[in-house]
Amino acid sequence: MSGSPFEWIDEQARARHRAGLVRTLRPRPADSPLLDLAGNDYLGLARHPEVTEAAASAARAWGAGATGSRLVSGSTELHAELERELAEFCGFESALVFSSGYAANLAAVTALAPHGSLVVSDAGNHASLIDGCRLARGTTQVVAHADPEAVRKALGTHAGVAVVVSDTVFSVDGDAAPLTGLAAACREYGAALLVDDAHGLGVLGEGGRGAPHAVGLAGAPDVVTTVTLSKSLGSQGGAVLGPAHVIDHLVNAARTFIFDTGLAPAAVGAALAALRLLRREPERATRARAVATTLHERLTAEGLEAVRPDAAVVSVRAPSPERAVRWAADCREAGLAVGCFRPPSVPDGISRLRLTARADLTDGQLDRAVRLIIEARR
Repeated sequence: MSGSPFEWIDEQARARHRAGLVRTLRPRPADSPLLDLAGNDYLGLARHPEVTEAAASAARAWGAGATGSRLVSGSTELHAELERELAEFCGFESALVFSSGYAANLAAVTALAPHGSLVVSDAGNHASLIDGCRLARGTTQVVAHADPEAVRKALGTHAGVAVVVSDTVFSVDGDAAPLTGLAAACREYGAALLVDDAHGLGVLGEGGRGAPHAVGLAGAPDVVTTVTLSKSLGSQGGAVLGPAHVIDHLVNAARTFIFDTGLAPAAVGAALAALRLLRREPERATRARAVATTLHERLTAEGLEAVRPDAAVVSVRAPSPERAVRWAADCREAGLAVGCFRPPSVPDGISRLRLTARADLTDGQLDRAVRLIIEARR
């Protein structure tokens, strides 16, 4: 008999060990003592009493799960309520809730890129957008990062249906896409613009209404946006927002909507409560941006190489994957959780610490975080 059919997995594992790229799960306790700058709870709402109580109340009313796909039994009145309020808040005509932001991106890209179409994708896009491009029946052309002129050149080579796909805020470095320039390029060639606002919702725009709203693109007939409910809204799930006829098309054509179990009622209730809380307390968005700016200024003043943040992500460069892992581990040992991004998760091959600026961080916690990052670097 031949060897195990999974011997290739063992070889890949050895290669990851040699390169210092092994990833491990690290379950956290409910009462973790760590100061968290690693998660994406930008507005500090994941543990807010109103949000958690809304989750519990929804579970008591509707049950622990959605019980089926949205088209069978998985759509509740709560789902419809969240879709209406999310679309209105962000300035779009209609919205459709999915079980995750990942599923929302797969749905939007694949359903809007039929056979014979062209998908123009930014080189820095999130993995969910990249996977959507891979699954779409259209042809994908990857262009230089945040470069409207490169998008314009790509669109000029195609005469049919085309869609330009980009993050609004890129998850690795926290830099913002040139949305106005991208929209201008799309309109010059009659293309659609699809943007992932996972890191913009709750942070950018008036009262946290998102990056498309901030630049006047919300509600445009040629613009579709996706969001996640698991970052600023502190819950779980995702949504696609856009013209009503586009959303109706997704209901009928998006496989990750048709064949997936609906988002659990508890997550829907939590997201709805968080959205309403953000309406009442729009200053949370301002505070998240201010914390990011302060982190950047304090760390660069100490000689660290950090990317100027456009939203709530602060990226600090590390010399190597091994040094990045050690730096993050030393921070954790000192009581601070930070993100650690390494190849292949980073498109440019540069390892870095990824810090989350949270609206609920006190000045004292901010001082402590900066001090621990600097001390761990030494």
